[in-house]
Parts: sequence; C-alpha cells; structure tokens
Amino acid sequence: MRAGSGVSRLSRLALREPEEAILGVPVWDVAVTAAVLALTTVAFALVADHGILVRIQRVDDAWLRLMVSGRSAPITVIAKFFNLLGLVYVTLPIRIALAGYLALRRRWWHMAAFLAAVVLSEVLIGTLKNVYDRARPPGSLVATSGASFPSGHAIAASVTVVAAVIALVPPGRRRVAWGAAAVGFSILMAASRAYLAAHWLSDAVAGILLGTSCALLAAVVVDGLQSRWQARRAGGATGSARAHLPDPARRADGP
Repeated sequence: MRAGSGVSRLSRLALREPEEAILGVPVWDVAVTAAVLALTTVAFALVADHGILVRIQRVDDAWLRLMVSGRSAPITVIAKFFNLLGLVYVTLPIRIALAGYLALRRRWWHMAAFLAAVVLSEVLIGTLKNVYDRARPPGSLVATSGASFPSGHAIAASVTVVAAVIALVPPGRRRVAWGAAAVGFSILMAASRAYLAAHWLSDAVAGILLGTSCALLAAVVVDGLQSRWQARRAGGATGSARAHLPDPARRADGP
C-alpha cells in the first residue's frame, strides 16, 4: 500500500502542469525592456531640463498649430471617442474584467504581472504630474484636470493594452503581432490627445513610453519571480516524490 501510494502521488505530481512562463526568450525580452526604459528615461530627463524644454515647446507649439488647422468634424468625433476610452470609467472595468478572467483561468503569475503594471503606472501618473507641473495647452476640446506632463490617457492606454497582450497571448509571433497592434492603439490615443489640445505632443509621447515601460518591466520582474518559485517547487516536489518511493527504488535512484 505504501509503495502504491508513493507511486500514485508521484504520478499526480507529474501531471501537475506549471503555469507557462510569461516571457518567451527572457534575454531578448530583457534587452527590449532595457531599451524602452532607456528611451523613457531620456524623454523625461529632456523635459526636466529647462533649456531643452524651451526647444521642445517650440515643436509642441508647431504641432498644436498643425492640429488646429487640420481639424474636421469626423476626426474630432473619433478623437473624442478615444478620450472616452481613456477615462477611468472605461479603463477600470476593463482592467477588472481582465484580472478576473486570468483568475478564473488560474493564471496567477500572468495576473500578477498585469496588475503590477497597472498599479505601478497609476502611482507614477500622479507623482510625475506633481513633479513636472507643466501647464496644459490652451483651447482644449475636452474637459481636463491636473498638470499636463505626462499624458495620463496615453499612459493608461499603453500600459493596459501592452500588459493585456503579455498576459493573454503566449510568446511567439502572435504576441509580436498583437503587441504591434497594442502600440498602434497607444499611438492613436496619444495623437488624439494632441489633436484635442488636451496635451502637448511631448506629453503624449512620454505617456506611451512610460506606459509601455511599466508593462514590460512588470512582466520581466514577475517572470523572474515565477522562474525562481517554480524551480524551488520542482525541487521540493522531486524530493517529496523520492521520499515516498519504496526502499529498493530509492537505493537504485541514489548515488
């Protein structure tokens, strides 16, 4: 009975499939994350420098004039729709639904990466707006509040869609394709903010970079924690299974 029980338990342990890794090729994913983080750091450092900000402001002013001169009723409707998508009344239910779906599928590590990205971005939005305290453009077509830099809409959109792709789509070509679509959506959201004069162009670009950085960084960190936890669990499961083998089997398996 004891031998049979040990073998049965060993079989159950073997049948337990661990949750798949968040990252496909960790070395490549870490390199991409590091590159995006570097770009984000540079963008925020440039805006923090008063002398450089004066030059950036000239570009922002020229872009705003271009947006105002090219406004049309259909584009304005689309831009305002993107404004609606970025509101907390829309993003919060979507985030809750995604986290709930991952929980139902028992994809705990993927859910942790998604939630960590969202929480990190939300903490940084308010903090950075207070630190930079940049005035918004004049003549916004939608209601705004708070400082202008960085764009909260751009951050929320990019972190949500990029983190969702990482959490829901397995590594490989499909993730790359969906990731490109997520970045495209983030760019449209950012462009709509500048078009509506809700943000300067540089606010929106920084928002995309920051939101994407949060999603990638959370995935890398949680993937590392997942790998260590699963390695320890596998070692513990192997030791437990060997302990329940009959004595002859343990002697044969020994050194």
